[in-house]
Amino acid sequence: MAKVLVSDSVDEAGIKILTQVAQVDIKTGLSEDELVAIIPQYDALMIRSGTKVTEKVIQAADNLKIIGRAGVGVDNVHVPSATRKGIVVVNSPEGNTIAAAEHALAMMLSLSRHIPDANQSVKEGKWDRKSYIGSEVYKKTLGVVGLGKIGSHVAKVGKAMGMKILAYDPFISQERANQLGCTLVDLDILFSESDYITLHIPKTKETANLINAESLSKMKPHARIINCARGGIIDEDALYETLKEGKIGGAALDVFASEPLGESKLRELGSNMILTPHLGASTAEAQVNVAIDVAEQIRDVLLGLPARSAVNIPGLSPDVMEKLRPYMRLAETLGNLVGQLAGDRVESLNVKLQGDLADNSSQPLVTASLKGLLSKALRERVNYVNAAIEAKERGIHLIETRDATIKDYSNSIYLEAVGTKGTHAVTGALLNDGEIRITSINGFPVNVPPNSYMLFTLHRDVPGIIGKIGSLLGNFNVNIASMQVGRKIVRGDAVMVLSIDDPLPEGVLPEILKVSGVTDAYTVSL
Repeated sequence: MAKVLVSDSVDEAGIKILTQVAQVDIKTGLSEDELVAIIPQYDALMIRSGTKVTEKVIQAADNLKIIGRAGVGVDNVHVPSATRKGIVVVNSPEGNTIAAAEHALAMMLSLSRHIPDANQSVKEGKWDRKSYIGSEVYKKTLGVVGLGKIGSHVAKVGKAMGMKILAYDPFISQERANQLGCTLVDLDILFSESDYITLHIPKTKETANLINAESLSKMKPHARIINCARGGIIDEDALYETLKEGKIGGAALDVFASEPLGESKLRELGSNMILTPHLGASTAEAQVNVAIDVAEQIRDVLLGLPARSAVNIPGLSPDVMEKLRPYMRLAETLGNLVGQLAGDRVESLNVKLQGDLADNSSQPLVTASLKGLLSKALRERVNYVNAAIEAKERGIHLIETRDATIKDYSNSIYLEAVGTKGTHAVTGALLNDGEIRITSINGFPVNVPPNSYMLFTLHRDVPGIIGKIGSLLGNFNVNIASMQVGRKIVRGDAVMVLSIDDPLPEGVLPEILKVSGVTDAYTVSL
């Protein structure tokens, strides 16, 4: 039975899901050395922000298949090492969307109405209304940096409160911005025209210290900044100096460059600064949501299924995953098939998306094709994470093409591989019920479902050959489940596809090749 280590406190709802498929050990507060010592025995690791999954930990994780972060950020996981080792890293990108968005909005309103200081004043026995005259957000301009799930929700709520919404996001189309009621602008305009600025972007090389002395100098004297995204996006020293000198109206931070927040000049500031201890995802509902989301993904991976929110599988966002999951299964099956036909040493793989599928993201389907191609040789060592790396290291030349004009099926995938057994090509599609169909073998049209054991022959389309092969198989007690022949012209070359109940006994294939008119024969196990 698989074993899962839960090294941070997570909601019981997630634990219950994990116990369906694995032995679950809960051990929190582990040091790096303690984690290194025990991680080799586990198949999965579930964490929150407390556990640091370092390169050293990952190198020791001989059996680890998946690391699940119950939350959005994976800053505490050494993702490159995990990717290199074929370990899936998943998060919960949507589980705390509402919680984080509402916290940003709460910070904005708290800044506007001086709620923290007014609260403290009343608790101290005062009744000082004049010191806490606030400002309304109605008809003010809200600048949203990043229109992902959280930023989009903030924008929608801000719009509902009567605010004008400016937004910066280089990856969002104007159409999507219009749907949210936003005006897309560049950062300089957003900084200079916004009354409130809220950040909803990851910390990257490009976004580190995005809010610095220069950008702060462009803001209105009464502008207020909210950061509930990631620490390090704001230069805290520059922010302190700007607020101390009264050059902007205020700031509210839930995240910091170093957490927990240690000695910091930010603590010295008064009512123009609100600090909270990374509470963006800290709602009862969000904790349940992220625990369930990540536990389900760990369960799926342990059962051999793909995760829906893997951060180290290129192109595999949850939305893409939901749409392409059936086609990934198709691509993997075809990759497995063409890999066995082409032989052990594959030199190149051409992946062509056809029909309506040509308009979709290719990366997940290419990855699935490579996983299938390499599965016979590498077995459990290859997965959606490391398939591209393994292929590159083996010198497999990858070609990606699209052809929307091919409409034999609305969505189909064509794979062509060159290997030690020559060049072979297969095409497959999904039926309306999601069932896989192999629709061509080396250019010969067929329509057969994949089977655990299959026999392919290339022969002349002349009377008697099919009967001879059937009789030969009968003599070896091979039971045929289904048979189909594909041909291009009458009495030309043809392909026969046989689904059989058991592996072909040793010595049968050479006998088939002796049949007059048979030019080639292959067995495949899927």
